[in-house]
Amino acid sequence: MNKNYIDENKENLLKDGKNYLEEMERLVNIISVLRKECPWDRKQNHKSLRNCIIEETYEVAEAIDNEDYNNLREELGDVLLQIVFHSNLAKEEEVFTLEDVIRDENKKMIRRHPHVFSEENVKTVDKVVEKWENIKREEKENPTFTETLKSVPNALPALIKSYKLQKKAASIGFDWPSIDGAWDKVSEEFSELREAVSLKDKNHIEEEFGDLLFSLVNISRFLDISPEEALDKTCKKFTERFAKMEELSLEKGGSIEGMSLDELDKLWDQAKISLRDMKN
Repeated sequence: MNKNYIDENKENLLKDGKNYLEEMERLVNIISVLRKECPWDRKQNHKSLRNCIIEETYEVAEAIDNEDYNNLREELGDVLLQIVFHSNLAKEEEVFTLEDVIRDENKKMIRRHPHVFSEENVKTVDKVVEKWENIKREEKENPTFTETLKSVPNALPALIKSYKLQKKAASIGFDWPSIDGAWDKVSEEFSELREAVSLKDKNHIEEEFGDLLFSLVNISRFLDISPEEALDKTCKKFTERFAKMEELSLEKGGSIEGMSLDELDKLWDQAKISLRDMKN
């Protein structure tokens, strides 16, 4: 693609964007009014809103998982609201503005996609990702690879964060040559966890449990699956089976509360069979 693509198509891009630019300006003005007139909005700051943007992002993810596009539309709006709100706070503090946020992102997207916005030719997804990471490192002055690892946000869920850390480390060759080494590491960490449990050292148990989880994430990476998504699906499966188990119990005129473990296990097995038959 011609490197002057954006400039050459500026007129059409501005024409297409007129409506959403008007709505964006309206949202910015609404936030400004709320900051002056609403007691709740007036007392907010970046830290008080921190959890809000995390929660809204998860709600976007849930809408995507449910393929609920009406809800997705709403939740994306809530995330956009958070972005505008934080930008408004920064403007009040004379740190940066929403325009700065958008301008910086535009420049970054163009800079990190030379295969699109210049004459550079990159043919595969892997090469695009490799180029992206290289450009990110070049943007830092005299970066170390440790700084690359530290760039993975601490606020990420631990499974996602561990996956990203391992993937970055693997990019410089710090990795098992095959999944066999990863399997051996899982066995090793499992044994160390059992030993820690036998010693009844809570801190040591926690450490070894974390090591075992980290090694299992390594397995997921070799199998090319997301550990976060895999565990999320298991949580949903557990809830579904538990609901079916309770349903079967109520059909028999009983309640799962007060049942023995053997009775609950039998109901659980029945629920598994029932759900499997329904799906088949």
